[in-house]
Amino acid sequence: MSAKHVLLATLILVAVAFCYRWYSSERQTGDAAGAPRAPRWFDLACGFVANFFDTLGIGSFATTTSAYKLRRWVADENIPGTLNVGHALPTVVQALIFVLTVTVGPVTLIAMILASVLGAWLGAGVVARLNRRAIQIGMGAALLVAAALFTGANLDLLPGGGTETSLTGTRLYVGVAVNFLLGALMTLGIGLYAPCFILVSLLGLNPQAAFPIMMGSCAFLMPPAGARFIALRRYDMRAALGLALGGIPAVLIAAFIVKSLPLVWLRWLVVAVVVYTAIAMLHSAFVERSRAAARVAA
Repeated sequence: MSAKHVLLATLILVAVAFCYRWYSSERQTGDAAGAPRAPRWFDLACGFVANFFDTLGIGSFATTTSAYKLRRWVADENIPGTLNVGHALPTVVQALIFVLTVTVGPVTLIAMILASVLGAWLGAGVVARLNRRAIQIGMGAALLVAAALFTGANLDLLPGGGTETSLTGTRLYVGVAVNFLLGALMTLGIGLYAPCFILVSLLGLNPQAAFPIMMGSCAFLMPPAGARFIALRRYDMRAALGLALGGIPAVLIAAFIVKSLPLVWLRWLVVAVVVYTAIAMLHSAFVERSRAAARVAA
């Protein structure tokens, strides 16, 4: 059995364990208020649209966060957890497809994936304990970073990459170290796709090699990170379930039927929406700080 097949088998086991953890937690915890658990139409639509374009390389975190903030759909402090829990299974499906179909060196692939998982595991424990205002500030800054990356891609300011399919020596160590950081930041709502794509391009890899690396990284790091948010009840159950159920068919359609689209105009639209959402998130943090100061003064 090759290293790639071991990786895929491990990924399937991780996904199964995550499903069991999610199901058992919800079954044990229950809902004292008796609130409905079925996802709403908007939850399913968010999952479908975000993961459709995620499979084509746009990313899902910034777009989903923008949708939630614009409609005030999920409490700000629960958005990071909802993203990591809800997008986990669609991302696993993406990883299974791209790891099988795109060539990348097994040492490079596995080392960078393990680094991102470790970063996410450590990061999720920190983010899940942050207060509402800290998350608002962190996600506002994260969205501005995402907008800058989208803008750079649209203006052809980002590196084009090389032709290699694996990293060795110092470049491999740099890739592992940076992917560890990206895994930690992802738990705060900074999508891994765009910065990981830039990273592998700067290191001289073929840009196509970015897809199994970034999707494999997310597929392995999101279930353990999501499990920590589930354990601490820092996510929206109905919204997350909608992302998962709406996202999986969207991944299959994008990967096997659509395959590619001219996405530059969509990126510009995403930039505009994400900048607006980032400003709204930071404004919410400022308002809450002012209110807190007024209460203290009173």
